Amino acid sequence: MYTGARRGALKEAAEQHRSRGNGQEPAAQSPEEFRQPGAAIRVFIAAENRLLRDALVKTLARQENIQVSGLDAMTPFREEGLRKLEAEVFLLASRGNLDDDLAVIRVVRAAAPQTRILLMGVGSAPGDFLQSVRAGVSGYMLRDASTEEVLRGIRAVQAGEAACPGELCSVLFRYLEREAALMPCVSARRRLGLTRREQQLIPFIAQGLTNKEIANHFSLSEQTVKNHLYRMKHKVGAQDRLDIVQLYRTQGFLS
Repeated sequence: MYTGARRGALKEAAEQHRSRGNGQEPAAQSPEEFRQPGAAIRVFIAAENRLLRDALVKTLARQENIQVSGLDAMTPFREEGLRKLEAEVFLLASRGNLDDDLAVIRVVRAAAPQTRILLMGVGSAPGDFLQSVRAGVSGYMLRDASTEEVLRGIRAVQAGEAACPGELCSVLFRYLEREAALMPCVSARRRLGLTRREQQLIPFIAQGLTNKEIANHFSLSEQTVKNHLYRMKHKVGAQDRLDIVQLYRTQGFLS
C-alpha cells in the first residue's frame, strides 16, 4: 500500500509532467518523485503521445516493484538522457512507422546495450515483428495489449525472458527453421567468397523470384536485396543473376 505522502508525491509529479510548457518538452527527464525504494524495475518510457505517456506513468506508479526512471517525448529521441538513467527496461510506444521504431531501437541498443527493449502498440505483421527482433527488442506487444499484458511484458524482459504474442512466437520458430534449411554448404562460401546472407539468396534467385519477393521473404528492403546481388555478381564474375545461379549449379551446390 502507498502512504498518503507517497500518493501525494506521485500525483504532484504527474501534474508537473502534464503542465510543462508550450509544447517544448525536454528530451528526457529523471523525476525523483517517481523513484521508489527497494529493488524496483527501472523503466524508461518513450512515447510521442502525451495522453499515452500520462496513462503509462499512472499505471506503472501504482506498481510496488516498478519505478519510472525517465520520460521522453521522442521529438526527436535523444539517447543522452537514457544513457545516464541506467534504465533496465526501455518501454517504447510505437510511432506507427516501422522505420522510425527501428531507428530508435538501434539507437537504444548502441547507447545502452544492457537495457532491454519492450515495443508496444504495434501490428501483427510477421515481417514487422521479425525486423524488430533483428533490431534488438526483447518484447513485442500488439496494439490491443491489455494493461496486465504490458506489465507482464515489462517483468518478463527485465528477467531476461522474451515477451510476444503466441502467434508471433510461432512465426519466429518457422523463420529459424527456414533459415537452417536454406543454409548452403560452407565450402561454397570458401570457394566463391559469398557471405551467409548472399548464400541464402541463391535458391530464391534460382526459383525466379523477383527482388521484391525475396525481400519480403527475408524481411529486408528491396534495395538491400539489390545491393546483395550487385556484390555477388562482382565477387563471382557473373554478368547477371542467372550467371550466379549457373555458377552455383556447375559447382554442385544446386540441383
